[in-house]
Amino acid sequence: MTDSALSLLGLALRGNHLAVGEEPASDACKTGRAKLVLTAADAADNSAQRAARWADAENIPWTQVPWTKEALGAALGRSTCAMAALTDAGLAAALAKKLAESDPQYQPLCDKLVIEKFQRPQTRKKKKNARAETKRPAVPET
Repeated sequence: MTDSALSLLGLALRGNHLAVGEEPASDACKTGRAKLVLTAADAADNSAQRAARWADAENIPWTQVPWTKEALGAALGRSTCAMAALTDAGLAAALAKKLAESDPQYQPLCDKLVIEKFQRPQTRKKKKNARAETKRPAVPET
């Protein structure tokens, strides 16, 4: 089970939907791109607290994953990785679902991410129509 979840993180990395490391995760949180912040089980307390602060400041879910820094890093092609941020809502929900299947403590996170995944921002078409309503006609009406 955890192998498939780690594989999902590898896919996210290859698809450029994973910010790996402290600085990239911080930037993803501050710019609002992050959908889920992850910290390794054996990450330093200061690192975990920083990740929690960044996530809480932007109302982004965060969790401590059951893998060590070495296991997380190995899945991402690095020696170690203490922190990462998923920037795709679908991948974040899928990872939370896989974590919840292996451990029920992740179920609230899974529920929250699934709900957020389906709350989409206003589409481009609606914005276009809103703009069309404010446009003046080319020829003044008489």
